[in-house]
Amino acid sequence: MVTAGWDRALGLTAGYLLDRIFGDPTRYHPVAGMGIAAGRLESVLYRDSRWAGTMFTVTCVGVVTGAGMMGRRTGVLPTALITWATLGGTSLTSVGERLADSLASDDLEGARALIPSLCGRDPNSLDADGMARAALESVAENTSDATVGPLLWGAIAGIPGLLAYRMINTLDAMVGYRNSRYSKFGWASARLDDVANFLPARLTALLVVALGDDRAGAATAVRRDASAHPSPNAGVVEASFAGALGVELGGVTVYRHRTEIRPTLGDGRAPTGRDLYRAAALSRRVQIGALATVAVGQLVVRRARRS
Repeated sequence: MVTAGWDRALGLTAGYLLDRIFGDPTRYHPVAGMGIAAGRLESVLYRDSRWAGTMFTVTCVGVVTGAGMMGRRTGVLPTALITWATLGGTSLTSVGERLADSLASDDLEGARALIPSLCGRDPNSLDADGMARAALESVAENTSDATVGPLLWGAIAGIPGLLAYRMINTLDAMVGYRNSRYSKFGWASARLDDVANFLPARLTALLVVALGDDRAGAATAVRRDASAHPSPNAGVVEASFAGALGVELGGVTVYRHRTEIRPTLGDGRAPTGRDLYRAAALSRRVQIGALATVAVGQLVVRRARRS
């Protein structure tokens, strides 16, 4: 008989393997459905206030968590399917490598067409080196968001944890911007995303230090540079990748509606398209490390409960 701990561990592992084999579901993606539903609710609840935004966030996260609670004891297969739907690591590294291919062949327009699939930068503001840096920063941050975060919260809270984490991440991408429309309404979503990603970001950085090419460089960059980043979580992950790969991230960052000057992370050379291949390979190692970590964690918890 499969115990609850094994049930969860096997479901997370199977879901991870489905993502590695098939990538994101091509039709009827549940995360897309979350976004559509949240967008409709936003049109009803939107007010330029933190209170309205908090109600919006609580409602969206509460609904998917409640749905997850209804199916939390349904076994390996549902856990595997929900895990597959909430992971995005394979698509992340695939797009990163396709962009690297475009840069290697001097197809700058093809590379610019891929930028929106990775991040919210303005593609027209980026040259080849700018696209390499933007893509590498996105691969780093989204290694945590797209794989480590779902696996960790799935291990902690099962299907409800998977769905809640993905909804929180989706809301941050939708309304967590510091612009005139969302500076108040998106405040709760952005802050909740910071909380939800606190542990995943640090686990990701630890795995980068353990599995990266330059362990000392990764550890030094995190310790020295991460706190200067405006995001308490993205800075930790991006600094670890910068140190591990021997590149320098940060600088002028142009979005469609604003420009930011990001702090320097790492002290190496400017990244190139070739470094994207290395970043994708490191991301895959970290994803496997995260799966191993949560699987072992499930076994440890199971043994502790039995003793």
